[in-house]
Amino acid sequence: MHSSTQAQPTHIEIAKRRSEMRAKALRKRIRNLALQIAVFVVVVGTWEALAATKTIDPFFFSQPSAILRHIRDWVVDGTSQGPLYIHFVVTFEETIISFILGVVLGVVAGYALGMSEILSVIFAPYIQMLNALPRVVLAPIFILWFGLGMPSKIALGVTLTFFIVFFNAFQGVREVDRNLVNNALLLGANKRQLARHVIIPSALSWILSSLHTSFGFALVAAVVGEFVGATEGLGFLISEAQGAFDTTGVFAGMVILSLTALVADWLVTRLERRFIHWRVSAR
Repeated sequence: MHSSTQAQPTHIEIAKRRSEMRAKALRKRIRNLALQIAVFVVVVGTWEALAATKTIDPFFFSQPSAILRHIRDWVVDGTSQGPLYIHFVVTFEETIISFILGVVLGVVAGYALGMSEILSVIFAPYIQMLNALPRVVLAPIFILWFGLGMPSKIALGVTLTFFIVFFNAFQGVREVDRNLVNNALLLGANKRQLARHVIIPSALSWILSSLHTSFGFALVAAVVGEFVGATEGLGFLISEAQGAFDTTGVFAGMVILSLTALVADWLVTRLERRFIHWRVSAR
């Protein structure tokens, strides 16, 4: 009886396979980027052509070239309500603060209720009740409580981001592999070590995946709060443009907000890859 052994790949073969995989991944990224650009060109080009030929009324729909000129004028000459960067900084600051507070409170509450059965039972109906409320309608109430300044926008942003992060953190803690927990306990891990080395790393993918949505909601909260009542911010600029029937100004503010959300989503993706690189490697 004889046995045959399978030849192991050499270092040159391994390097070649890795190079082929990287080239394939690069081609895929280029293809996806090309398709995204093609969709953008088709949509914007069609919009521009329809507005230029008056097939659609530019007064109601504006046109991309006019929007770009409007943004350029805002950047160079400022808006009728002051320099553009001041409004952008105000909205961005409100978004960041409400995002950070909402994430921290959501993670802490999600971990606490996920680890404690009694706390989960006690607070579950109240959390479900509060989550069912349309938080956007709270904007006027927060403005009455905290005024037209930044605190009312931050309060609204926290209420929007908290529940997204909370439910993901709660579910992430509940989904931790019990075998890992039991093995850590057998090895003598205390509660602090168990949380640091087992529970939090296991729930981290759930928490980080919620950041994409929660930042968008924090930005929405800031804009909605400014739209309802404010003296500064991008939402305030959009509200002023709407009041003056300036469709181009409304679209210009929306474009700036969209670009901000796009950049923020890219940064969150980089953060996610940094903290859970093992999942990216598995992909």
